[in-house]
Amino acid sequence: MAEFIPPGTRWFDLPSPFPMKRGGALHGAHLAYETWGQLDTDASNAVLILTGMSPDAHAAANEANPAPGWWEWMVGPGKPIDTRRWFVVCVNALGSCKGSTGPASGNPATGAPYRLDFPDLSIEDGADAVAALVHALGIERLACVVGNSMGGMSALALLARHSGIARGHINICGAARALPFSIAIRSLQREAIRLDPHWDNGHYDDAEHYPENGMRMARKLGVITYRSALEWDGRFGRVRLDSEQREGDDPFGMEFEVESYLEAHARRFVHKYDPNCYLYLSRSMDWFDLGEPHGGDTLQGLAAITGLEAALVIGVKTDILFPIQQQEEIAAGLRNAGIDTRFLPMPSPQGHDAFLVDEARFGPAVAGFLRSLPYSQTLTNKVA
Repeated sequence: MAEFIPPGTRWFDLPSPFPMKRGGALHGAHLAYETWGQLDTDASNAVLILTGMSPDAHAAANEANPAPGWWEWMVGPGKPIDTRRWFVVCVNALGSCKGSTGPASGNPATGAPYRLDFPDLSIEDGADAVAALVHALGIERLACVVGNSMGGMSALALLARHSGIARGHINICGAARALPFSIAIRSLQREAIRLDPHWDNGHYDDAEHYPENGMRMARKLGVITYRSALEWDGRFGRVRLDSEQREGDDPFGMEFEVESYLEAHARRFVHKYDPNCYLYLSRSMDWFDLGEPHGGDTLQGLAAITGLEAALVIGVKTDILFPIQQQEEIAAGLRNAGIDTRFLPMPSPQGHDAFLVDEARFGPAVAGFLRSLPYSQTLTNKVA
């Protein structure tokens, strides 16, 4: 069992015990995070980034870790989230294996990894943990919370459970609830891991007894849904592999370039993400429904959010995992709450992962929204 923690990671100790929504509590737990920029004396310029399932807290290069981050083109001096203006905090999700406490972490009660003894994890647990970190940093109210993919779910949970914690919100390819298609895909991913004999009911190791085949299949299923059919066709078409690239005498081995791409992508992922953490975080997304406290009415759950002044909701027309009607639903619900909300449908061909690669569309949208926030005008003297 390994954790994959980038250099420069900071840790925040959560209150102990830390109660979990579905029962149980964590003791001695922590969140991993990184920061960029400088917090103003009145702590009014803080921007919080909540990630998807697999990224760590290293969104961009900083003094503690100059290596490029997973959102390098978005965060930094002069970039869309301009760290000359904003103090930026990126948090690794509770339950992850990249610094925050999760199933791969040591259980203080036993000294061994939690594995499946980790309490049931919900999106709401992650939101409550983030709220504790924000207040511990001396931030009473965030200027903006940015959430993408699973982070969009976490951001909505944060806003709903901690009224007034943010003045602005950018929701990118997020959702207020899990839809059947997404649940079905994630269920198959989890099944692929659990059916690998090396998973061994969570008692694998990182050497000979690691569920590599299960993780490979889970990752391939994920990558297929992260992109769009339009992109697959444009990038690969029906191009076949050269004869020397094929798998020997296997009559059903890889034949097309798209198969080779998926295999290479999957192999880069395995051994770099803990399988049990994958299972827990995947299931937390399936369980999430902002309308649950409101009789299952998602729009009512969104309309109950208070203390938020402005929001930008971005969806991608080719996204099949978090389809664009989910972002339309978020925008409609926030408007019903009286929040000044803009909905922006992107024509990006890259599907769900467009926010990671479509700099030309997403960069200006995020930068423009942050500049438009009324309270951002008081920070202009920092950017001279």
